[in-house]
Amino acid sequence: MTEINKQQVLDAFHFRAACRNYDPERKIPQQDMDYILELAHLSPSSVGSEPWKFIVLQNPKLREKIAPVSWGIKHPIQEASHLVIILAKKNARYDSEFLRNALVQRGLTPEQMDATIARYKSFQQDDIKILDSERALFDWCSKQTYIALGNMMTGAALIGIDSCPIEGFNYDEVNRILAEEGIFDANEYGVSCMVTFGYRNKDIKKKARKPVEQVIEWVK
Repeated sequence: MTEINKQQVLDAFHFRAACRNYDPERKIPQQDMDYILELAHLSPSSVGSEPWKFIVLQNPKLREKIAPVSWGIKHPIQEASHLVIILAKKNARYDSEFLRNALVQRGLTPEQMDATIARYKSFQQDDIKILDSERALFDWCSKQTYIALGNMMTGAALIGIDSCPIEGFNYDEVNRILAEEGIFDANEYGVSCMVTFGYRNKDIKKKARKPVEQVIEWVK
């Protein structure tokens, strides 16, 4: 494995900033976008559930359709080279077919399957307490998508590609529009967040950050 030194990683983190203005003439090469999406695919998730889907929305008409209710995309929605809409799974209960299928893929024996499902039940019911609410289950899955989101943006920065995470949109309307267009089944998935990728066309003012001692505390 090729080693990346610490300074290269730090440089990428300093380079990364929420990009609001993209160069509409510059498009991300397919192999670079495939690499970014593979980072999402390889991301970790709670109990290995992978409760996500990644919609790469390149259709200009669909982009324009969601633009009026996506105020978080400050620039014209067509300027970004790529727009990724990240979906989170609904109702991913310990006893759901979705999680059972994930366990089947691991090649568990029937005894291992029963023990793992029992463990997941205890986790969801007693530890994290999310079984009483469909919204709590959805929010748990949404939290997993943000791991993939961070990995995608960091990986993009490492190769000089800009990005911007987006929560500023009307969730009901974006869900409705995309579901009516047949992009996904609204009974199974819901929009968690979006992210744009491309190349900045102007300098980005650096955000003022809190001193490191205010956000990191060592307990020895």
